[in-house]
Order: sequence, then C-alpha cells, then structure tokens
Amino acid sequence: DWSKLLHFVAEDTGDKFTMDVVKGEITAFEAGARGTPDIIVTASSEDLCDMFWGDLNPSQKYLDGLIKVKATQEDVVRLDAITMIIWPDV
Repeated sequence: DWSKLLHFVAEDTGDKFTMDVVKGEITAFEAGARGTPDIIVTASSEDLCDMFWGDLNPSQKYLDGLIKVKATQEDVVRLDAITMIIWPDV
C-alpha cells in the first residue's frame, strides 16, 4: 500500500506540479503545489518534461545530481525500483 503525495519542481522556471499516488496507482496529476508532500523531485523543466514523456531515464541524471529527490530512504528505494521497471535496459 504505497500512497504518497509528490511535488515536482522545475528549478529553472519555478513551476510546480502535484501527483497523488494511492495504493501504487497515480490518481491525480495537476499544476501547482498542493498539500504537504512526502516526496519532492527537483530538476530542470526540460528533464522533467523528458521524464514524463518517457524519453529520459532519470537514473543517470539522479546519480549526477541533476535530478534531486527529497524523501525517506524507503521512498527513494521504491522510486529506484519503479525506474528499473519502466527502463529495464539500465
């Protein structure tokens, strides 16, 4: 039962987005920052767009420090596992 509120922040434009995950399923995604997030992902607007279009595997950018994640260690591990499922070739 992985239910989390995520904020995505474009560090170059200041744009913010909110994603609701309820029991492992994305139930909402909207512009703006709503509520108190469990996870904050910060990156350039280009990297966020490429990631959401499926054109960017965020793993290397995360390792290089270009995508930052503020979350508990358990949630970071969960995001790593999700990334490995979506982009298995890395």
